[in-house]
Amino acid sequence: MCGSSDTADESADSLSPYGRPVFTADFSSEDQWVAGRSWAYPGGGPTNPGDNKLDYLTPDPAYSRSGVFRATRRTQNTWYAGLLTTEGSADGFMVRTGDILEARVRLPHELGAWPAIWTWLDGGNEIDVFEYHPDNPDLLELSNHVNGAQRYHRDRAVRPGAWVDFEVRLGARSVDWHINGVRAFADRRGVGRDWRAYLIVNLSVCAGRYHPRPEPDTREMSYEVAQLLVYRP
Repeated sequence: MCGSSDTADESADSLSPYGRPVFTADFSSEDQWVAGRSWAYPGGGPTNPGDNKLDYLTPDPAYSRSGVFRATRRTQNTWYAGLLTTEGSADGFMVRTGDILEARVRLPHELGAWPAIWTWLDGGNEIDVFEYHPDNPDLLELSNHVNGAQRYHRDRAVRPGAWVDFEVRLGARSVDWHINGVRAFADRRGVGRDWRAYLIVNLSVCAGRYHPRPEPDTREMSYEVAQLLVYRP
C-alpha cells in the first residue's frame, strides 16, 4: 500500500530528481480518495455500458483500498469493480500543468480486464497514464484526450503479470510518457497552460465490442498499483 500524502516516502524522495512529492497515494485514506463512484460514469455510476464496460462500481474497500483493484462477477452482464477517485474527496487533490506523475503497476492476466490510471474533470480533461488489455499482451495505450494524441506502445517488457513503471510529464506543450525509464511517447500537443484534473484509478471489465469479454469460467480479476506519486517541480 502507498504511504500518506502528509508523510511522503523518504526513499522515493531521496531517489527523485524532482524533490518531495506533492501527493503520495494512500489508497486506504478516505480523505484522499472516494471509492465506487465517479462523474466520469453517467450519473456518477455505478454502470457505464455506453463505454463498453460491464462495471458495477462498488465502494467495498476490498475492491480498491489495498492498492489491489479487483473485479468479481456479479451477473452474466455486470461485474462488481473497484474504482478510486480524488474527485469529491476531502482533500480534493488535482494534477495540473507541469506535474510529473509516477506509478508502479502490476498488470492483470485475465481476458476482459481493463486497468487504467487517468484524469477527469467537468466531462473531459482526460489524460490516460495507461490503459491495458491482456488480449494485446505487449501493448499499452497512452492517450491525451485533451488535445487529441494517442500512442499504442509495444514493449517486450509488457506482458500479463509484469510490473511496469510509468513516468508521465504533463507539459503545457507536450505530454511525455516514460515506460520503465525509457521515453515511449512525446505527444507534442500537451495540456495547455491552465489545465487541471482529478485522478482516477480503476479496473474496468470489457463488454466485448473492442476487446474480448471475460471467459465464462472467470470469476475474478485484479491488478495492483504499488506506488503513485505526483511531483510539482
